[in-house]
Amino acid sequence: MNLLVDTSVWSLALRRDPPSNEPAVHFLSQAIEDGESIFTTGLILQELLQGFAGPKARDLIVEKFAALPLLTPDRTDHIEAAALRNACRRNGVQAGTVDCLLAQLAIRHGLTMVTTDRDFEHIARVQHFEVWRP
Repeated sequence: MNLLVDTSVWSLALRRDPPSNEPAVHFLSQAIEDGESIFTTGLILQELLQGFAGPKARDLIVEKFAALPLLTPDRTDHIEAAALRNACRRNGVQAGTVDCLLAQLAIRHGLTMVTTDRDFEHIARVQHFEVWRP
């Protein structure tokens, strides 16, 4: 399975507190153990780095993410993400710019989105793509 893991899941997985009971975090741990293909993008890395304080946390995240293939959106991805956001709006679905770009990357690369953010399920009703569900 090829996965795009959203910031919401990484944030829970990388916290210092006891491991989260969130099913998506358990799924991510199992996917890593099983050697599944896990992808990321600069936006997810940036959001994570903005959410954790201190150089140790920063260095740990940068080190862990160096092992993941980095998807870089191109011009077409931005155009299609804007079209997706407009389609969502026309269908009564509120979707953020970043979420639509992440959804577009999942669509283009045939990835399953692993997230705790229910907005991706709403976006997937407008434009089908795989969103992992427990």
